[in-house]
Amino acid sequence: MELKMRLCVALLSLSLCLGLMGHVRAQEEADDMEMDVEDAIDDMQEEDVEEEEQQVPASPPVPTVTYKAPEPMGEHYFAESFDKGTLHGWVLSQAKKDGIDEDIAKYDGKWEVEEMKDTKLPGDKGLVLKSKAKHHAISALLLRPFTFDTKPLIVQYEVNFQTGIDCGGAYVKLLSQTPDLDLEEFVDKTAYTIMFGPDKCGEDYKLHFIFRHKNPKTGEFEEKHAKKPDADLRTYYTDKKTHLYTLVLNPDNSFEILIDQTVVNSGSLLNDMTPPINPPAEIEDPDDHKPEDWDERPKIQDPDAVKPEDWDEDAPAKIPDEDAVKPDGWLDDEPEYISDPDALKPEDWDEDMDGEWEAPQIPNPACETAPGCGLWQRPVIDNPNYKGKWKPPMIDNPNYQGVWKPRKIPNPDFFEDLHPFRMTPISAVGLELWSMSSDIFFDNFFVTSDRNVAERWAADGWGLKKAAEGAAEPGLVNQMITAAEEKPWLWIVYVLTVAVPLVLIIVFCCTGKVSVCHLKKSDLYKSEEEDSTGEAEEAAENDKKDGNTSSEVEHLMLLETHRKCYILRLYKLPFCSNFFYFKKKK
Repeated sequence: MELKMRLCVALLSLSLCLGLMGHVRAQEEADDMEMDVEDAIDDMQEEDVEEEEQQVPASPPVPTVTYKAPEPMGEHYFAESFDKGTLHGWVLSQAKKDGIDEDIAKYDGKWEVEEMKDTKLPGDKGLVLKSKAKHHAISALLLRPFTFDTKPLIVQYEVNFQTGIDCGGAYVKLLSQTPDLDLEEFVDKTAYTIMFGPDKCGEDYKLHFIFRHKNPKTGEFEEKHAKKPDADLRTYYTDKKTHLYTLVLNPDNSFEILIDQTVVNSGSLLNDMTPPINPPAEIEDPDDHKPEDWDERPKIQDPDAVKPEDWDEDAPAKIPDEDAVKPDGWLDDEPEYISDPDALKPEDWDEDMDGEWEAPQIPNPACETAPGCGLWQRPVIDNPNYKGKWKPPMIDNPNYQGVWKPRKIPNPDFFEDLHPFRMTPISAVGLELWSMSSDIFFDNFFVTSDRNVAERWAADGWGLKKAAEGAAEPGLVNQMITAAEEKPWLWIVYVLTVAVPLVLIIVFCCTGKVSVCHLKKSDLYKSEEEDSTGEAEEAAENDKKDGNTSSEVEHLMLLETHRKCYILRLYKLPFCSNFFYFKKKK
């Protein structure tokens, strides 16, 4: 019985943890879990006289978040929140893209400044890409050009894929400072220094960080791509929430990429870009050729090996089984298939055109009960004497020279740039995008050299969105139901973690007849004389052999069980008395 009670407690605890998931909390704490049993029983008796009603705490009101447009509070090069409701300062491209059909070459995708469709923060506006399957290009000048010298570069902005994203990008380009920069002619080939942000097509989820590095020897630019993040980016594209994308470049050539102020990628411009910043110091000589007598074979056939005289290359791999016997009842004269006697030649059959008509073949009914029909043949088995074609064994090649490689020569294009951070200065921010999805929301663009200033801007902008979206999120139960609607197999998990433990508790614990938690104090101190039945006397006599009477055993077990029940009652668990039962020993 003691073991059963302990198992009940364990099962009940498991059910509470998995099923209620934090909704049942302790209303009181026990000052002393090792109190005397008699004190516990006295307190419980008072509770039995007057049951306390369980008070359900009122759900807290949903907090409201009031929007206030962020204001830059420190040194910065660009800040745009779009809360004025206009595109003032932004320039729409009037150019056409080269190398594609005239119908889709023009950058005529629509942009609007508006609130999100399902905004949780009234008054918060952003830049929205409105058109599907069109080229979009828009840009704005920085307050002043940013020069890569001794200060870091921090770029951040927000993106919300309001309707999801099938195929398209939401990355930003930091346009290079050049004499011929014309924002009205902004196209895909316009010189940029950095491209940064999310991009997705199919199941390929990308977070770009690309910068154009200038070759100090040739003056040509080459794109360098950061390594792919190890983090799973899928959620940021599918949850329809606003996410903050941040790029940090430091003068020591280190970089960090953050989403929602959490680092998802980091590294060094010198070591973690593809292709590498610096070319190898040596390269393979293109004029070096492998000698004709160069032997790359590590193994060769033994020239001294001789085929054994008893080696039979003509022996077949399979032979008839001589021990096989034709089964009794085999019908040698019956074919396995016969012409269908019920088949009729189609009326439109033309023998001149279609040839002589033949009825279709069907399995021979006579063979259905026989082991087989037709000519019986012995089954074939593996030939124990089969060896196949003889080949000499392989031995180490005494003339092996290894795998030939061209010799190394100094790389004529070698250079060493130890400061790739010193990129081409930037003077504008631009979005040049093609998307198969519409209503992509951009907001709170910010370029600075002070990380603290960037974090303050993020707190005043994205921080408010996060707080508003969090306040509007459904409760735990609704989230579980929503998740199960998207992934029906979760219902099985819910059943296994909630229903099964509850069923086990009910079956295992609710099998008694006397509720200990409802016993009165006087019931616990019955004397042996009060039990007048012959069955009780017989049980008491048996217990005396072990040094205790039946009443004493029952008394001790009742006290221990009552103590456990009392402790649970301290935590206001109303089902205590329904789950702990005691059966009298027979």
